[in-house]
Amino acid sequence: MILPIIGYGHPVLREETQEIDQNYPELERLIENMFETMYNANGVGLAAPQIGLPIRMFIVDGSPMDGEEGEDLKTFKRIFINPTIEEETGQEWPFEEGCLSIPDLREDVIRPDTITIAYQDVEFNQVTETLDGLKARIVQHEYDHIEGVLFTDHLSPLRRRVIKPRLNKIQKGGIRTPYPMKYNRKK
Repeated sequence: MILPIIGYGHPVLREETQEIDQNYPELERLIENMFETMYNANGVGLAAPQIGLPIRMFIVDGSPMDGEEGEDLKTFKRIFINPTIEEETGQEWPFEEGCLSIPDLREDVIRPDTITIAYQDVEFNQVTETLDGLKARIVQHEYDHIEGVLFTDHLSPLRRRVIKPRLNKIQKGGIRTPYPMKYNRKK
């Protein structure tokens, strides 16, 4: 089932998220719905807060970006449950990021190129993985969502002032998307 994606300005995007366990209700169905929602919106990642759930979980599938920056992302598909980034290292580099919750806005974000992340997979097995390049970037972007951080928070104060009118328009639902969205429209 395709779920509406929560738009910029909705408080759930800033909420503290909670860990889950194997008893989380209908987890398998939730994951299926998240992948269907992400694919419908042409995304490469989706975090639970983006569908209104303040839980520590996100999904990624980097295959649409396969070949960008010369990277092999054909098989980069993961489910991250209760993740913790343990280390961010390497050279910082800019890359233009976008977000399904902030449609029609893309900005250069600077992030370290390597991360080590610990998480549980769908069977709740503990996994620790070191990722670099675009894999690390995709994961860092989604991880930010479960920390209440948006990619716009990484921009300079001047750049945030420049894009504020566009963010206000998105927050008010004044933008059309090819996928369903839910806004917290302020009067």
